[in-house]
Amino acid sequence: MKKVLITGGTGFVGRHVCEKLHRLGWQITVPTRRMNKAAAVQHLPRVTVIEADVHRQEDLLRLLPGHDAVVHLVAILHGTEAAFEQTHVALPRQLAAAMNASGVRRLVHVSALGVSENGPSRYQRSKARGEAVLQAAGLDLTVLRPSVIYGQGDRFLNLFAQLQSVFPFVPLASAGARFQPVWVEDVAEAVAASLDPQRHGLDSIGRTFDAAGPDVLTLAQLVQLAGRFGSRQRPVIPLPAAIGRLQARLMELAPGEPLMSRDNLAAMTVDNVSDGSHPGLQALGIEPAAIAAVAERYLGHRGGRDALLAYRRQPPH
Repeated sequence: MKKVLITGGTGFVGRHVCEKLHRLGWQITVPTRRMNKAAAVQHLPRVTVIEADVHRQEDLLRLLPGHDAVVHLVAILHGTEAAFEQTHVALPRQLAAAMNASGVRRLVHVSALGVSENGPSRYQRSKARGEAVLQAAGLDLTVLRPSVIYGQGDRFLNLFAQLQSVFPFVPLASAGARFQPVWVEDVAEAVAASLDPQRHGLDSIGRTFDAAGPDVLTLAQLVQLAGRFGSRQRPVIPLPAAIGRLQARLMELAPGEPLMSRDNLAAMTVDNVSDGSHPGLQALGIEPAAIAAVAERYLGHRGGRDALLAYRRQPPH
């Protein structure tokens, strides 16, 4: 039985990856700093949750021996320049060094669509630098670049549905930003397919794949879709750029993880859409799901203000 170490395995994407690989017979190790966040995967018989900090080199060296592969999912959406550097660049560097020292060569790294060292946001630039670190490490590497990920338990469509259950309209910055949203189950399937080339007849080592869905939608259209299927559809009021930045700044000052940051707005000045320079999910034998078909199944009334408060109390993964 093959063993895989999943960093970020207790997060939104990680939970779905654990479930997918568990069903395929993998023995899974999930390190976490907060054991109380592991309830969503602890019930799976082939998942072992270990209290550890993957940012500590000694913990990585302790965890890695005996594993056949690593799936790296740790990322943040908000933070300072130093936080992005630590999470998206220094951690991949430490992971690569620990893997080489432990003799574990296979790595699937989930990055992000549109990353660029010249990108407009700290998120995009740091994710690109992290990719470069792993590309240079000499590992058997597959990179998956998803667009915005949605699905059961997401902080995207669910949030917009909740907002529309509470407020009479949605003031929206970057309303015209374009995305190619991808279902979390399709991302999890792409991880599994990358680890098992016999499933699709393609050796994914050394390759980068755009994990994007079939639909290209603006942010305003996504908000409308979330309202239509999740609560009630409210009018979307696009905000001028200056007002949008002020709104994001005020959200950054609120306690907890912000709903929107100025760095998010900077990222949305470029389309989060595949440009065709890398193969898509179809190359891995996956026909990505249409967002409307999936959203209709999992969105629903979530308790309005209580749901929003619960969101604000959640720490980042």
